[in-house]
Amino acid sequence: MKLALLGYGRMGKEIEKIALERGHEIVLKISSQNTYDISKADIAIDFSIPEAAFTNISTCLNNNIPVISGTTGWLDKYNEIVDLCKDKNGSFIYASNFSLGVNIFFELNAQLAKMMRSLEQYNISMEEIHHTKKLDAPSGTAITLAEGIIDNSNKKDWTLEKPTSNQIIPIKAIRTPEVPGTHSIYYDSEVDSIEIKHTAHNRKGFALGAVIAAEWLLNKKGVFTMKDVLNLN
Repeated sequence: MKLALLGYGRMGKEIEKIALERGHEIVLKISSQNTYDISKADIAIDFSIPEAAFTNISTCLNNNIPVISGTTGWLDKYNEIVDLCKDKNGSFIYASNFSLGVNIFFELNAQLAKMMRSLEQYNISMEEIHHTKKLDAPSGTAITLAEGIIDNSNKKDWTLEKPTSNQIIPIKAIRTPEVPGTHSIYYDSEVDSIEIKHTAHNRKGFALGAVIAAEWLLNKKGVFTMKDVLNLN
């Protein structure tokens, strides 16, 4: 594949390394919001910044270039991208986290929420830890985990503040140097606690998942998720 990397920070560089190892070619590397020619690419991978993601994805879809995005913090415009993708008969995957292990963790989290739904003696809380350069808090991964609980329990929302009711999930977002990403879900009662946790040791897992998703998306049409890529539906 001929890949365009829209965003060439630490994740972009890690994706480049994995892509080259897997026999792909990098034809475009963008590290700013300047205009660029996407036409030489077979597919684009967007790991930019929230302010650039919508424009990057739109540019790809308007030029018939399949695109996957792991940029978080722009999802207020997600439905516009879905509509554009359908209108252009394009190809698009968004994931808050492309790590294969994290996507298994998403499924585990949803299943645990279903199992705990009727056990009201347990209080649910979450914690996420990321490097200090991460721009959004909570992380997109933490929001996806919270939504997975909400969809499968009687919880109604999440908050970074002190929750006003037991139907709101408190999330603690911690920023510390050189932590790729750690996410923990806690179920606490008076008699015991249950915890599930995913710890990323480096960025390689995120990059590998993004390249695998790009390989999977090529020559497909539609809006997909990592559930489709990993056949978890």
